Amino acid sequence: MFMRAATVSRFGGPEAVEITQVPVPDPGPGQVRVKVGAAALNPVDAAMRAGVFGGTGERIGLGWDVAGTVDSVGPGVRWSPGDRVIGLATGHHTPLGTHAEYAILPADGIAPAPETLDDTHASALPLNALSAAQALDMAGLQPGQNLLVTGAAGGVGAHTVELAHHRGLKVTALASARDEQFLRSRGADHFLPRDAALPSAAFDGAVDAAMLGGAALAPVRDGGAYVGVWPGQEPAPERGIRVDALDVRADGTRLAELSRLADQGIVLARVAGTFPLADAAAAHARLTEGGLRGRLVIVP
Repeated sequence: MFMRAATVSRFGGPEAVEITQVPVPDPGPGQVRVKVGAAALNPVDAAMRAGVFGGTGERIGLGWDVAGTVDSVGPGVRWSPGDRVIGLATGHHTPLGTHAEYAILPADGIAPAPETLDDTHASALPLNALSAAQALDMAGLQPGQNLLVTGAAGGVGAHTVELAHHRGLKVTALASARDEQFLRSRGADHFLPRDAALPSAAFDGAVDAAMLGGAALAPVRDGGAYVGVWPGQEPAPERGIRVDALDVRADGTRLAELSRLADQGIVLARVAGTFPLADAAAAHARLTEGGLRGRLVIVP
């Protein structure tokens, strides 16, 4: 049996995305096969397509996020066919991703899908919400401490605002002026337009979703914490500030918590538009244009 999948065999712009016919994969021990209902398109997919992570000469599958239904399970797996799930498939050089009709995921990397969301919206959660939760873990701030979130209106940034507010932090959101009302509605205590002068030593920590680097480090107090979202792009430590960079991990237990928070309205899934799998290259082209609020989603 064969299926369609979005892959790249050469690096470049959106035109490099191909829809290929490949055998439907079988799950191995500790794995599940998910019939894909929807799969979000993220900036990391554009980076993979462009060759940022290497892999010359390989055929590389695209897509990390997924929402759908368990179709088949490997040995030692507690999930059952028919279970509705969300999941995250990490990896930069895998031959198949989630932008396909079926996807293979580790059983411990999936979670029950939010009951209140359809597959399209549910698929927008895993990568961005897990990134936000793990970045906050790395920052290690306590309730009542002050957190700066740059790029606060983006996928990772908005979830960081929501989850930080839920954890009792005092959140300052840095974003475009047009996003102020939205971010305040999601839990931001204070708002700064992206061109504002940042106050010195005003924050106990920063989650730098906009990858401002030193500009986001400067307003962190001595001995505070800085977390970037792109390994290798973080600034050098200074003034005793702990500097880390997120390398997101699949985590079914944490994802199940986030799924419950989505059902409670604490975490909001935002979708900017949908594309059929056959038009994956067009989805990449739209992502490249920018200006989106929410994720583009590929629907097989």
